[in-house]
Amino acid sequence: MNWMEVRLVSSICGLDMEGATMSLDFVVPHLSNLDRQVYRDVIPAEHYLRRAREVVPWDEFFELLAPYYDANQGRPAESPVLMLKLEYLRYHHNLSDREVIRRAATDLAFRYFLELPLRWKLPDPSSLCIFRGRLGTAGFRKIFEQVVRVAREHGLVKDRLRIKDATHVIANMAVPTALALVAQTRDKLLVAAEPFAPLLVEGERVNLEWLRETTKDQKPTERLAARLAQLREMLVWADAVPSPDNSATHRAWQAFLTQRDLAHKILDDQETPKSGDRVRSTTDPEARRSKHGVWYDGYLVDVLVDADSEIITAVNVLPANGDEALDALELLQQEEAAHGNDVQAISIDGAGFNGPLLRQLEDPEGLNVEAYVPPSKDPDTGRFVPRDFQEDPRQGVLICPAGQTSKYRQRDNQHQTTVYRFAADTCRDCPLLTRCLKRPPDKAFGRVVRKSDFQVEHQRARDKAASPEYAAVRREHPKVERKLGEVMNRHGGRRARYRGTMKVRIQEFMACLATNIKRIVRLECASTAAI
Repeated sequence: MNWMEVRLVSSICGLDMEGATMSLDFVVPHLSNLDRQVYRDVIPAEHYLRRAREVVPWDEFFELLAPYYDANQGRPAESPVLMLKLEYLRYHHNLSDREVIRRAATDLAFRYFLELPLRWKLPDPSSLCIFRGRLGTAGFRKIFEQVVRVAREHGLVKDRLRIKDATHVIANMAVPTALALVAQTRDKLLVAAEPFAPLLVEGERVNLEWLRETTKDQKPTERLAARLAQLREMLVWADAVPSPDNSATHRAWQAFLTQRDLAHKILDDQETPKSGDRVRSTTDPEARRSKHGVWYDGYLVDVLVDADSEIITAVNVLPANGDEALDALELLQQEEAAHGNDVQAISIDGAGFNGPLLRQLEDPEGLNVEAYVPPSKDPDTGRFVPRDFQEDPRQGVLICPAGQTSKYRQRDNQHQTTVYRFAADTCRDCPLLTRCLKRPPDKAFGRVVRKSDFQVEHQRARDKAASPEYAAVRREHPKVERKLGEVMNRHGGRRARYRGTMKVRIQEFMACLATNIKRIVRLECASTAAI
């Protein structure tokens, strides 16, 4: 043990994750009078880390983090608050595990913030990886929510308005060609299957050598077809491999199942080229391709920002092709469940002009949140749009601006619309033909109109967009864009450090947490200066 370290036996008696009582041992530092004197003389009173240490009650995190440790395993652990502070410094300064430990070894401001003696030996960088593994997504979500709770206790966060927006996170992977993707999938499946079907795997490797030799002079499309056929045949016997008795806890078997499911998914993707949920890489199979200004491969980080304090109150990470609109419900429910508050209104960009979302947001028996979204614009063709046609629910027909009724009705459940068709003869003789159709109909049907199940919600959003309240809310909307820019550009949120949705979510929780603490410090210092 270090010459200045003491061992703190914390008899925290509470309930752990399994509901059992526990007693935990942690090794914590102890500051001498010399340490305090040095820090008092060297670290300026206005230094950011001094203020961050004073404004945020870091010791309160101990009770939150202690249940993730087991007193019956290993030697006494480093204080979890110390590990959390290192994680915070890492994201605040956009450093790696090794870089933050190296800097904390020589930077007095870092050591003061960490409350470490001058001669204290820092933990190995790998300890940070272990710490993240202990907490997982659930633990880091609680940490993020605790910081928001601190802001609420300081009276900074209000419930008047939340602003929602999302931006892209580029995955930490290289995107292979289709041929390389199938080859990688095959090779990983063979490695995972070897402990359970060694003879079949050996036979497939012999087939692979023959396949390489016979297709080496073929075109890439032909080589891809041959490898897809081999993968399809491999999955036939892979699906029939018997499971071991302890399959639920057998790590190798679970890894095999994961690779087998991934192989099925990639095979399906290749056989249905127009599918919109394609795996892009075996390295990060949860990343997807989408367009956010430009095409990219990765994830989507979605946030809620309090319009009054500009503090991020909720965070979520989706695959790049995730439903950004409906995620507003998840974010609101996440925040209200954590803090027991009642958000009054939300502002969303154009993605929020979504019928199912608007209905659930404004449901008096549900979230009951006032939604401000920019409505979609009708094409500027000079012709009648669907809302110019009136439905007659009793007769089940649609009435056009000329007073004519539709002849056919069809239900489209996939798009949640009702399709009405007018007879061609009706449209040909209509005096308003030129305002309805580009040219006279030459088939059995004339004008075809789709009426959404959510036209009431859409019309309410259009009416609201003409109000002064809407204009005032939209003037506040850029706050979330600036905040996302800060998270992405200052705190390392743009490029994924890890692979998989859960790990990327941890990254974004910490990047947003670093942004929030900076904002809390700024607001608290401003209020103190005003006094």
